[in-house]
Parts: sequence; C-alpha cells; structure tokens
Amino acid sequence: MRKITLILTLTLLAINIYASNTLKSPKGRMSMEFALNNSGTPTYSLNLGEKVVILPSIMGFELVEPKDLSTGFEVIDVKNSTFDENWTPVWGEWSTIRNNYNEMAVTLRQKNTDITMVIRFRLFDDGLGFRYEFPLQNNLSHFIVKDELTQFAVNGDHNAFWVAGDYDTQEYHVQKTKLSEIRGAMEGAIAPNCSQTPISATSVQTPFQMKSDDGLYINIHEAALVNYPALSLTLDDNNMVFHSELTPEPRGNKAYLQTPSQTPWRTIIVGTNGADILSSNITLNLNEPSKIEDTSWIKPVKYVGVWWEMITGKSSWAYTDMNSVNIGQTDFTKEKPNGIHGANNENVKRYIDFAAKHGLDQVLVEGWNVGWEDWFDKNKDFVFDFVTPYPDFDVKMLNAYAKEKGVKLMMHHETSGSTRNYERHLDTAYQFMVDNGYNAVKSGYVNNIIPRGEHHSSQLIVDHYLYAVKKAADYKVMVNGHEMVRPTGLSRTYPNLIANESARGTEYESFGGNTPDHTTLLPFVRLIGGPMDYTPGIFETKISKLNPDNTSWVRSTLARQLALYVTMYSPLQMAADTPENYERFLDAFQFIKDVALDWDNSIYLEAEPGDYITVARKAKGSDNWFIGSSVDENGHTSTIDFSFLDPDKTYIATIYSDAKDAHYEHNPQAYEIRKVALTNKSKLTQKSAPGGGFAISVTPATDKTQLKGLKIIK
Repeated sequence: MRKITLILTLTLLAINIYASNTLKSPKGRMSMEFALNNSGTPTYSLNLGEKVVILPSIMGFELVEPKDLSTGFEVIDVKNSTFDENWTPVWGEWSTIRNNYNEMAVTLRQKNTDITMVIRFRLFDDGLGFRYEFPLQNNLSHFIVKDELTQFAVNGDHNAFWVAGDYDTQEYHVQKTKLSEIRGAMEGAIAPNCSQTPISATSVQTPFQMKSDDGLYINIHEAALVNYPALSLTLDDNNMVFHSELTPEPRGNKAYLQTPSQTPWRTIIVGTNGADILSSNITLNLNEPSKIEDTSWIKPVKYVGVWWEMITGKSSWAYTDMNSVNIGQTDFTKEKPNGIHGANNENVKRYIDFAAKHGLDQVLVEGWNVGWEDWFDKNKDFVFDFVTPYPDFDVKMLNAYAKEKGVKLMMHHETSGSTRNYERHLDTAYQFMVDNGYNAVKSGYVNNIIPRGEHHSSQLIVDHYLYAVKKAADYKVMVNGHEMVRPTGLSRTYPNLIANESARGTEYESFGGNTPDHTTLLPFVRLIGGPMDYTPGIFETKISKLNPDNTSWVRSTLARQLALYVTMYSPLQMAADTPENYERFLDAFQFIKDVALDWDNSIYLEAEPGDYITVARKAKGSDNWFIGSSVDENGHTSTIDFSFLDPDKTYIATIYSDAKDAHYEHNPQAYEIRKVALTNKSKLTQKSAPGGGFAISVTPATDKTQLKGLKIIK
C-alpha cells in the first residue's frame, strides 16, 4: 500500500510539474503558456484575453562551447508565486508605483550536457517580462554567448513604429510602416548626420511599437540591461517572426558570462490603446530597488545652458579654430581666441543671471575645457582630461558667482568615445566637480568607441556606462548620459541617472529638422526605458535668426514647445533656447518657470503613436496640475474630462494654446494665453494646429475674488 501511494504521489508530482505551463496575470487579463516542443526546445506564447499577442516562439542560446543550448531540454522543476508591493521612486511620474505580478520559474536540464537553465516569467496585467538564469553548476562555469535565440512571433502584418537597428546610435527618424514594409523603408530611415548604418534591412531597435488590426498595442523592449549587450530585433518578414540580435564585440561574440548569472528581462507591454502602453511601469518594476541608500542629494533639475547657440553655429565649443593647434604642446594662454567661443566668462554670467532671475536651478556650460580644437581630427587620438579649462573660463569665479545668485553650474564631460581614458580620469574629474560646487554632469560619447571595434551598446561599453554612474554616486553626482545605450529602467536602481539622450533630440532641429510627429512617437519608441534629455523650449524656430548661415528650422509651434515639458517626461528639463529669445516671449516663458519636474500622479488622457499625446500630471506635494498635448502635422482636437480634479475645489486654468492661424510651417509663433475656471465636472475642447499643441497649468483658487471675470467651463 505504501509503495502504491508513493508511486501515485510521484506521478501526480510529475503531472503537476509538466502541467504548470500556463500562467495568468493577477486579474486574469493576460495569459501565457510555456512548453517544450518535440526537439526539447523551450517555447512561450502570450494572449490578452482571447487575442493573440505572441504566437509560440522559441527560446535558448547558441554558445561557443558547448554550441547548442536550445534543444534536448527537460523540465525538472516549476515554481509559481505571486508578488504585490507598492514602492516609492526617488523621482518619477507617480509618487508610488504598484508592482504586482504572478511568476513562473521553469528549471530546465539539457539531457546530453546536464546543464541547468532557469527561465523566469513575470506576468503583469499589462504585459510580460522573462529572463534566463544560469545557476552555479559543475557543467557550466565561464561561457561565451554566440547568439541569443529568443523569438517574438507576432500574429499578423501589424502597423509598426520603429527606429533602424544600429549598434552605435539611436539618432534616427522614427518610421511608420507595416511590418512587411520595413525592408523597403530602411534606406530612407538612415539619419542624415549619422555615420553609422543599420544592422540589416529588417533590423529595428527596442523599444519597438506595434498596433494590430484587431486593436492591440504591443511594445517590445528589455529591462535591467546589466553585463550584457543591448537587444535589437531582426524581422523574418516571410513569417513575421522577430529574432533577437545582440550587439557583438570585435570578435563577433555577444556576451562573456560566468555562473551564476542572468540576462536582462525581455519585455512585452500590451494594451488596447496607446495610453495603456505609456502608463505601464513594467520596465521599472523589473529593475531592482535603489542601491543608493541616501538619495536626499538627488533632485530634479530645470536648467538653461550655453548649448543651443553652439548647436546652431552661432558660437563654438573650441577656444581657437578647429585643428589649428597641437593640443599636447599648446599653451592656450598664448593662443589667439577665435572670437566665437561660447564658454567665456561674460557669456556664462549672462546665462547665470537669466537663470537666477527666473528661478531656474542650473546652467550647463559646454566647451569649457581644453581639447575641442583637436577633437574633430579623425587622424588624432587626443582625449579630454576633464579638469583643464580654457583661459576665458574661470572655474572658481563662475561657480562662486553662480552660488551668490542661488544657481549651480552643470558640468560637461565629452569623452569622445574613449571609455578607458574616461575611466582613468573619473575619480579626478568627479572630485574636481565636488571641489568646485558641481553636482550634475552631462556626459557625452560622440565618436566611434575607443578601444576600437567596440560598439556603443556592446557588453563591455554597457558595463562602462554603469561603472561611470556608480562612481558618480560615490561623489553624489547626478548623470545625464548622451550617446549612451538606450535606457532600460536602471534609473530605479541608480536614481542618480536622471536622464539619457539615446534618441534624436532637439539638436536635430538645427541639423535639418525632425518630423512634426516626432514627439508623438518618442514616448513609444524611447521613453518606455526611462526619461530623455530632449531639450525642449525652442521659441525662435528660424535658426537663421541666431546663425544666418544655418537654414534649418524647428518643426513645431511655440505652444507645442511648452507642451513637451509635460508630454516628454523627465526630471531633468532644459529651457533650451537662448535668454534673448525667451525675453521676447516672457508671457509664454511663464509656463516653463511654473511647470513641475516631479509628480504625484500622471494620467495619459489620449495617445496614438504618430498622431497625438495628451497627458495630465499632478505636481508632487501640491494640488497643482499641468497638462500638455503634442500633435502631428494634421492637427488635432482634444476633449479633456477634468474628473480627476478634487470635487471640493474650483480651479484656475491658464491655457497656452495655438492661435487660430498657427501652423508649424508658416506661423509657428502664433499663440494665445487665456484663463478659465474649472471644476471636476468640466470638459474642455481644445484645438491644436498642425505641428502644434497646448499646455495648461491648473491651480486651486484660494478665494472667490480670483474667479471674478473668468468663464467657468462646464
């Protein structure tokens, strides 16, 4: 009897293990299935209700030795669990974030090698995250990943919103095509000022956004990219299957790992409208909590900078003419300045005065340090030392002047892609910042990566970026990384990483222009991973007003530039135009002064990739709300339901909108400012011009006299 009972128990256990292949999300909204196919290859599929999101897709790896880690597996254990917490970000779109998922950890053993691998699935009500884990074991210690074989098989020829796959840059136009049209559209996707080329004719970067014919919005990305190369996707357009494409190192291998180790999470966010995608916190939730214990020094920053005048060509980074000197042998105090160097004492003081007058936190100064003359000469390997200023930039005087005005200077480190040189100088450079009153740095990686052959998103360089961020935390320095790998939610773990560029930003408005729908696309194909230093707020759209030789122009209305401070979330926001341009429109500039940087709540009111985005955000610790809307070249009319407001309060709304005759091409500076009264029962209809938008600040009325003469919106 005991023997029969034991056999029955073991049989039930085996059935239990192999039957535990289906996982449902906490509310049952989503379901996924794990299975081994006839070859013993792991597969997964994903549904939202009855709708197919991902068809059965294979998983696994090709290693250098042993070569195959994709077939011949058996399931030896399945563990299911549930997790539910509320956590508090240091800064963010919400003051608290819920992290609620059901988990299935499947332990696999490859029969012929006795290698063990765990695939961990976390299913949320708005999507799926999964990663591979390699436990400590006798048969696998140090190993080399030749390829990751993860697939994403989609259910149809979806509409797609994508950036061309590239190992070194994200600074491409965003494309809008069917999946089947990616191959034909790739040639036109190349960024005009980018020397790199796409990986292949059907490779795309993540975040990658799709919309199916049956109304599903699907976004594929990754989370917690640590000690691993960045993920791109290559489409088999005959079968509509995406294959993982990892950034290689110089020998063509992808990753060098040692057990115990794990990959980043592969993420699939799913919704029935665009707002569902932008409201998801899956990327952050799949990252670890903050590793910085004391975060009191990490503060959102609103800043101006000696930057736009350089981008437009009005002034220069270099003190003398480019390539005119031999850096290592030059005494710059004896060199004749070129007369257009932007980072000179008087000009920087002008920006400091402007920031102080208008309550802005910091002033970024680029081109302050020796090295720019030689930097553009590709035949030379000069790199910056990050501590030696030009003769016309007095570090101590300017920081003291800023301190007197209640302002800080923001440091700029251009590494010129020489990561090893930067690592050698990091302690000295950060200590220099501390000694001179800097607490934030904009770091840049323009150029091919040195050591040569590495890419901006290969494993070694991904590790470098995180090393620089960790080292910065030791000195209580906040980092704004440009030309870095696209973010994957690591700002939760290291909240001193307050922003990245990692996409085509406002600077391109001076290099030929961004498309007018660009800022309705970036939240889907870039901001899923973390905030962007987009540098909005350009009021003078004709670049020739600053530099007569530059014929480019900004494809946006002035009102839309205000809206970007709300729609393009970041705790780091730049008022990117020059002081003299803001002084011409101080009534509109008031919104930039007023808009918050940190939020208690964010509500995506409407969002359609490539068409429009409208967002309402409640300022942290305040009853004030700010609303922004950015639209494409077709214009848009929004209807805003203010039911999110406190029912016991009446509010004053200041509306910054496009004028009736505004247009991003021929009348971009036509705007109107009006005030109305609101309650939580109000509904406002607001029109945006082509390439336009609107911004609204909403504050509670403190007494009835403030409402006198204001129209109450019903």
